[in-house]
Amino acid sequence: MHSIPRLPLAQWTDQLINYLQANWGTSTQAFSNQMESFIKGLQQVLIAIPPELFIIVMAFLAWWLAGRKMAIFSLLGLFFIYNVQLWEVTMETLSMVIASVLLCAVVGIPLGIFSAKNRTAHQLISPVLDFMQTLPAFVYLLPAIPFFGLGVVPGVLTTIIFAMPPVIRLTDLGLRQVPEELIELGKSFGSTFFQMLFKIELPLARATILAGINQCIMLSLSMVVIAAMIGAKGLGGVVWRAIQTLKFGMGFEAGVAIVVIAIILDRITQNLGKNNKKGEI
Repeated sequence: MHSIPRLPLAQWTDQLINYLQANWGTSTQAFSNQMESFIKGLQQVLIAIPPELFIIVMAFLAWWLAGRKMAIFSLLGLFFIYNVQLWEVTMETLSMVIASVLLCAVVGIPLGIFSAKNRTAHQLISPVLDFMQTLPAFVYLLPAIPFFGLGVVPGVLTTIIFAMPPVIRLTDLGLRQVPEELIELGKSFGSTFFQMLFKIELPLARATILAGINQCIMLSLSMVVIAAMIGAKGLGGVVWRAIQTLKFGMGFEAGVAIVVIAIILDRITQNLGKNNKKGEI
């Protein structure tokens, strides 16, 4: 009985990465330097804000968008993070999440619009998104290391790839759900493509797009913790260090801090597109 020849997928992948690294290594290093400067600058800005001021502002923001209960939770949760001396690493994590979400929105929303407006693009983008969402999160870390090394940049870039699909999908979905009657009405008044897009379609799809941003934030927060394995630091770095040194208490504190940040960001972004100001934890 003859054995079936083994498909050399691993070898092909290694050859592709080596080729890209040899031909694009200089460019990726320059991009990495620029990205690192941006992320480090954002971290310094957040760390420079007095913790007391940040806590008060976030509590008022939570009150305005999500109600009194969420404001109290934000106040107590952020004070807990400050009290257990995890404030600086929390700001590092928050800066990585902000950078990831901003870049996901900048790239993902136009791709979602393109997918919604072009059937061929939709058919090409959908299987790619399926692949991106089913691939294990740890696998994203592997190709980033040869191009960007270790540190915060590969962590953010892998986070972007991991967290972008919901932005693209829900932007596409939101635009497709715009009532056809309104689109026909806009066309009957002679609206241009961009007038239709920015004055009719995107405003009506705002809630769905914001839901995509909300999912992107949650996925980004989970991924930056995993990215600590390649030196991204932040709260994920504390958790990873606690695992390595078997300091379970330190890891639990960092885990609670991650949960607090996740709940605050989730509730605030959930209520951005809503008129009501009542929120429940």
